[in-house]
Amino acid sequence: MEDSNSNSKKKIVVFASGNGTNAVNIYHYFRNNKNIEVSHIFSNNKKSKVLRRAHDLGIKCVHFEKEDLYDSPSLINVIKDIDPSIIAFAGFLLKVPESFLAAFPKQIINIHPSLLPKYGGEGMYGERVFRKILKNRDKESGITIHYVNEEYDEGEIIAQIKLELNNDEDLNSLEEKIHSLEYEHYPKVIEKLLT
Repeated sequence: MEDSNSNSKKKIVVFASGNGTNAVNIYHYFRNNKNIEVSHIFSNNKKSKVLRRAHDLGIKCVHFEKEDLYDSPSLINVIKDIDPSIIAFAGFLLKVPESFLAAFPKQIINIHPSLLPKYGGEGMYGERVFRKILKNRDKESGITIHYVNEEYDEGEIIAQIKLELNNDEDLNSLEEKIHSLEYEHYPKVIEKLLT
């Protein structure tokens, strides 16, 4: 019989830079799962809400500096010691160097608040994406979950979920719709990848 202690669980490590609503949502989705857990949340932003939220929930949190990602093997070693099955980016804004990608091939995924390749690339996140969608009066939008590669938002697409937009869509309504899609589908896609 399989031991259900945390050593035998598949681990998810979440990287986030901001509020951490997606990170916390992923944590809650797997909280009672016998086989999968969010073991750590990493952030490059010491003042991010995600670290406070993770701390309050009793999730192990790790703050690291930007240089740790680019110039130091120590961050890679810390994550290798955790041995995650997936590294999920949830509002993590730094570009990932080759060395990091090479250390975790096909293990790093990201969520983007548009139907890539539309509105992807450097500096395109959150409200900036939503403003473009509204400005262009798009009839549909959605989310993209993809593998991370060395270019912003250009990795292989794992899943896209679409939604129709109304003519009177505004920033708040669009943001709410996109976040609802993210909260519903990101954990499910992670679960599918792990099972």
